[in-house]
Amino acid sequence: MSGEAESAGQVRSWDTNTMPWEIRHIDELDGDLAAKQLIEDPDTGMSVMKMKYFAGFTNEWHTHNCAHGMYVLDGILKTHAGSFGPGSFVWFPEGMEMEHGATQDNDVTFLFIANKPLDIHYTRLTPPEPAG
Repeated sequence: MSGEAESAGQVRSWDTNTMPWEIRHIDELDGDLAAKQLIEDPDTGMSVMKMKYFAGFTNEWHTHNCAHGMYVLDGILKTHAGSFGPGSFVWFPEGMEMEHGATQDNDVTFLFIANKPLDIHYTRLTPPEPAG
């Protein structure tokens, strides 16, 4: 149903188990994450995605001009404020400096909910390893 026009009073659903993952490369981190866009409201920019951080991936220190929440479905979400397992809902206020990612050994899958258009501003990137 993704991509169909919204109608007042119409229920929409997505089978996220059969939707393909979209691999998104993050140039600033030279790493990949996976996403399944579920909904994006054209009026408010609110969005919901199913996302996956691969084992060892950390979305390094950054801010957003939106608040967002992450509901952990599988794995452990590792953040600057602690680690959170399945069933945890973690809310990040607008403008907060944060980092979050997967553990070294396992992927983490979560629902990502943003309250308005999503942007990202990296604040402290780890310098690249020197060439050998």
